[in-house]
Amino acid sequence: MTENHTDGGTGPGNASLERVVEELEVIRAEMIADAARSASRLDKVHANYRESARNLVHYLALRRRDLRALQLRLAALGLSSLGRAESHVLATVDAVLDILYRLTGRPRQTPPPETAAVDFGTGERLLAQHTEALFGPATPGRGIRIMVTMPSEAADDYALVHSLLQRGMDCMRINCAHDAPAAWARMIEHLRRAEQELGRSCRVVMDLAGPKLRTGPLEPGPAVVRIHPRRDVFGRVTAPARVWLTSGTAPHPSPSPPDECLPVPEAWLARLRPGERVKFADARDAARTLVVVDVTAGGCWVEATKTAYVAPGTVLRHSREGDDREGVVGDIPPAENVIFLQRGDLLILTRNLEPGRPASRDGAGQVLTPAQIGCTIPEVFDTVRSGESIWFDDGKIGGVVEKVEAERVLVRITRTRLRGERLRADKGINLPESDLRLPALTAKDLEDLTFVAQHADVVELSFANCAEDVESLQKNLTRLGGRFPAIVLKIETRRGFDNLPNMLLTATQSPCCGVMIARGDLAVECGFERLSEVQEEILWICEAAHVPVIWATQVLETLAKEGMPSRAEITDAAMGDRAECVMLNKGPHVLSAVEVLDDILRRMQAHQAKKRATLRELRLAHALRAEPNAAADSGE
Repeated sequence: MTENHTDGGTGPGNASLERVVEELEVIRAEMIADAARSASRLDKVHANYRESARNLVHYLALRRRDLRALQLRLAALGLSSLGRAESHVLATVDAVLDILYRLTGRPRQTPPPETAAVDFGTGERLLAQHTEALFGPATPGRGIRIMVTMPSEAADDYALVHSLLQRGMDCMRINCAHDAPAAWARMIEHLRRAEQELGRSCRVVMDLAGPKLRTGPLEPGPAVVRIHPRRDVFGRVTAPARVWLTSGTAPHPSPSPPDECLPVPEAWLARLRPGERVKFADARDAARTLVVVDVTAGGCWVEATKTAYVAPGTVLRHSREGDDREGVVGDIPPAENVIFLQRGDLLILTRNLEPGRPASRDGAGQVLTPAQIGCTIPEVFDTVRSGESIWFDDGKIGGVVEKVEAERVLVRITRTRLRGERLRADKGINLPESDLRLPALTAKDLEDLTFVAQHADVVELSFANCAEDVESLQKNLTRLGGRFPAIVLKIETRRGFDNLPNMLLTATQSPCCGVMIARGDLAVECGFERLSEVQEEILWICEAAHVPVIWATQVLETLAKEGMPSRAEITDAAMGDRAECVMLNKGPHVLSAVEVLDDILRRMQAHQAKKRATLRELRLAHALRAEPNAAADSGE
């Protein structure tokens, strides 16, 4: 029997409607009650965000419930299923209730004025206002802003900054973990000059480094140079190795990039002539020959067609008409050392920063002494516990803490590629399950903040984990006086994600704020398989607070670094239109990356607005109508 939704209040359909009304009224009452309980915190919010903060509280109350069954019942009635209510949540609930009451035939009491909701238009307007206040006016034809991280060369390359601005950069991001105030100042000077020439505006965003938990140094690797020619798949030499020989006492740079460089005695070097041969026994006692192909004032070029390993002290022999001369290879910089790790290996993490080393093994390949390496913030040893997970190098290597001792932590490696991974010095360490209580502002950040407060439009707080971190930044900016740049919270830890609502209510006490989804560390902290869910939740929460979001980390990274994007990167960049700004990292092809991203975002904004699909005319919709009638053509 089909339910009748307009049976005057007596049929089963009306009873179903009443249950929906009752559930929605309970939800609405909880939203109002939560806002009342949060009144003291809402009163501290800046006037720019007062309505937005109340809407956030309403949204959090709504999302404390599992609404899926209710959504299905609302959708069956042809009503809003509350799935796009973020920016105007109470108004959406009220609009649905108004219709439901009409369907039941009962009048609804008008909500009191003090609970008046942010309506649809106001929600969109507030987010647009806050976005323009944070990132500046939009580029014509594209509402999503583009942020670009500056490479070091931007300090001395005005043309690069000019080209980035010309191609569509809306925000210049300077990472305070690199370079120094003098270089930052030149980058900003170049930007201001380019703004004048192009008639465009661009915000300066400065990223505080924050507490970087990283691996310590490693002992130097062996001082040896591997000379090897290029070969095809059959092992045949396709191009000899090019080696630059130069004076060990007064070295000259090579005229073009060499495969390797060797320091030799100057007098011996001066004897060499094109076409002559230099013979030697390499580090493996293998007989090898170098052919001299060119001699210049600063050194000479030689070529090798066989692989050779050359160490300091290797004797090079040159003979001409019975006159044999020997030259000894001088000091060679030690190679970078690495720790090779496989699943099941033990790694010792030390409290001090004494150089670490790879594992030592016996003749049978069995480990005698496990590999060890230090960490840059030894205070984490005080909170790490056995059984907690630990990750290295952006999640490439995973492990479990087996034992915590006073001066070291024993880690059992559980995750690597099948063939293993190499761990190097200065690689990130993540402890997502550990209760780390590291302040977001380091001594370096406080020193850098003096420059940032004077020159930046926006300051990014790295590793923002709690409301106290946000308060600390606000107090230090107030202490410095004068300009008060906008604040962006970088969400890159599990703790930061868990505390996002509290941090937003604190950040909105400032006149202007935003959030960056720092997806690199966040993926490691929350788990790669959960990243999609986490970034969606951040987008929803921030839209409810009318706080602009930056979609960051590895956007079009292969394009920026190698000149060609992957298909997955294009899809990821298109997803960035859910945010208000998309960030690109530096790379030799960053200009191309800006152009491609600009094109993607312009196309996508015709199809998508936050979570809402916009129904632009679809060319494919005309395809069927344009096809000839096959039946008519066949005469049937």
